[in-house]
Amino acid sequence: MKNYYFLLFAVIILSSCSKKILPYAATNKVYATQTDSLIAVIQKQDTLTLADSLGKAIPSEWVGTVNFNLRKPNYVIIHYTAQDSLAQTIKTFTLVKPQVSAHYVVSKDGKIVHMLNDYLRAWHAGISKWGSISDMNSCSIGIELDNNGKEPFAPAQVKSLLALLAQLKKVYNIPTNNFIGHGDIAPPRKPDPGVFFPWAQLAKKGFGQWADAAQQPAPENFDYATALRLIGYDTSNLPAAISAFKRHFVQTDDLPVLSCCDMDVLYNVYRKY
Repeated sequence: MKNYYFLLFAVIILSSCSKKILPYAATNKVYATQTDSLIAVIQKQDTLTLADSLGKAIPSEWVGTVNFNLRKPNYVIIHYTAQDSLAQTIKTFTLVKPQVSAHYVVSKDGKIVHMLNDYLRAWHAGISKWGSISDMNSCSIGIELDNNGKEPFAPAQVKSLLALLAQLKKVYNIPTNNFIGHGDIAPPRKPDPGVFFPWAQLAKKGFGQWADAAQQPAPENFDYATALRLIGYDTSNLPAAISAFKRHFVQTDDLPVLSCCDMDVLYNVYRKY
């Protein structure tokens, strides 16, 4: 009888452990398979098969260089999930149909879920542009914060985010200016991380810029459109770029017009870029 109860207890323990481990076993297996496929592609040493305009074969040879490495992320793009929970976001990022992903998801309680190796390209930026870069996915790390966009960010969440950003900045030597939001790189489409996001707090730690407390007034002939473009904003839709700037650096409203105070903020931020 003792053996029976012991076995029953063991089954219950194993069952409870399995429930914790198994929910993402299938997607982790897919991840492993896809990374194996990428490794196979990288390891190929194929020579080119080319011909000139007359159809004559062009001589070619494979010689492996010794000077290379993986892609180095140079930007961090911060998002909010616009979903109801961490679990819902993870489910979205482990389904094929949505075609979206991020490197990290940070929950309200501060838990960090790492979903993609930093050197790989996540699908988080979409159609976007910053400066002359039109493929932000290829040069950035995407961080999603569990937030519906209508509420302040939890202190534990911000604390974990700051720790994560410090690690990323140190490991990849990411410049201060290159910590930006999804709304900055996609003004007509996306508002995240929104007006509740504590950009000023991040800037104090060296993650992004913020206007100085003692602001120098913008000159009378200040060209605000050029200033926005030099910061990095896509000004092909100027009202959208103005709104995006205000969501990030003003955070009192996102109306597509610049007041005198807004203009002073823009001038002070622009001078830092």
